[in-house]
Amino acid sequence: MLYLTADKFPVFVPFGVIGFYRYLWFSIRVAASKAYRPVPLPINPTYIASEDVTIIVPTIDAGEEFKEAARSWLVGKPKEIIIITEEKMLGPLQDLANAVDPQRIRVLTVPFANKRLQMVHGIRNTTTDIIVFADDDAIWPPTMLPYILSPFEDQKVGGVGTSQRVQPCGDKMTVWEVLAAFRLTIRNIEISSATHIDGGVPCLSGRTAAYRTIILKDPDFIHGFTNDFWLGKYHLNSGDDKFLTRWMVAHGWNTYIQCCNEAELLSTMKPNWRFLLQVLRWTRNTWRSDLRSLFMERYVWTSHPYCAYTMVDKLFNPFTLLVGPCLVAYLAVQSAKGLYHLPVWNIVVSYLIWLMCTRTVKLLPHLWGRPQDIIHVPAFILFGYYFAIMKMYALFTLHEVGWGTRAGIGNATDALNALNDQNARGGNGAGAGGQGGAPANAEKEEGRRYDPEAAQYAQMGGR
Repeated sequence: MLYLTADKFPVFVPFGVIGFYRYLWFSIRVAASKAYRPVPLPINPTYIASEDVTIIVPTIDAGEEFKEAARSWLVGKPKEIIIITEEKMLGPLQDLANAVDPQRIRVLTVPFANKRLQMVHGIRNTTTDIIVFADDDAIWPPTMLPYILSPFEDQKVGGVGTSQRVQPCGDKMTVWEVLAAFRLTIRNIEISSATHIDGGVPCLSGRTAAYRTIILKDPDFIHGFTNDFWLGKYHLNSGDDKFLTRWMVAHGWNTYIQCCNEAELLSTMKPNWRFLLQVLRWTRNTWRSDLRSLFMERYVWTSHPYCAYTMVDKLFNPFTLLVGPCLVAYLAVQSAKGLYHLPVWNIVVSYLIWLMCTRTVKLLPHLWGRPQDIIHVPAFILFGYYFAIMKMYALFTLHEVGWGTRAGIGNATDALNALNDQNARGGNGAGAGGQGGAPANAEKEEGRRYDPEAAQYAQMGGR
């Protein structure tokens, strides 16, 4: 690359500095990720899954894959699994629950599909100390629950996340699934390094994350969670995991990521172009949440400065990423005019070789386990530039709050009003066959549960 700029080297020094800076920090992240260690299992655990864990699964279209996921959750022996769906899906979901374990799986309903309202309905029907939110297709290893409970031995920890891998929808991964797998590998490095450096994390992914029930039962949390508006007028439904993570930071609770094989879930991704719609939704959620964290709430600056740095870095990432192709295009035009010392083909080939080498290095942690995916590195490079452009598009369309990949999810305000009407009528969205509603001894359990030290910490404002 230095050869490309030999005759006007000083002009391009700033861009060389940008490249050096980016790969320096990438090296730091990799080193921190290698130094990171998960919290080990305690000898005498405070929390036992069979007594202290409720798994809440908001869904509207779970299929046969739910059975495999649910069976993997039940291996950890949680006290209960609560499925929350919309009223019209009660029958199919109840059939799925009955096919797996009708004794430990309850199905509750809300009037209309809305993930946040479904989560809150599950929270209100929970009587255990720990709530674990899970996607309906998240497959857990047998050791997931013990490892996700370990960090809660520290009474200042309010939320715990996990690492992730892609589960192919078919016999082998499509190019879209491989792109998702590349992204997850990079994400696992980012979250483990951030956890090691300052204990922060931009997001406890909603695919699987555990929280103290005492935090989520707080009326202030429930109100804020269900009345979350962007710019005061766009009612948000997605981005629930971002909100939960910001709530932890704003209220002084620590978070931790268990990034290890024992707590690594498998999750399906869209195996076709609809993956791009998922990425667009996630990108909008990231913009909204990071802008709030950095410039509105601002707690992250003092509690997790490294995490704040990574957020700022991502704000500028799409612009710095596009500098390279813009420079190459400029040099190619200059060469075509006879104003540059190298022919066009030399410039383009040199740049492509540089891209392949540097991106392959960045993906080595993934390629070490799946070397056959090296053929998809060019697709990853193209996706990177597409993503940079899409990220700028997302910035200017933050008012778009639709789900994007799922039909049947309507207006968040209408769904909230319908649920409030249901609650006012005294309904609890009970499932068929007596499976719904709180347990008969819920009142008694409410009186004896929630760890007293965590409760005291919460009353102190988490600080």
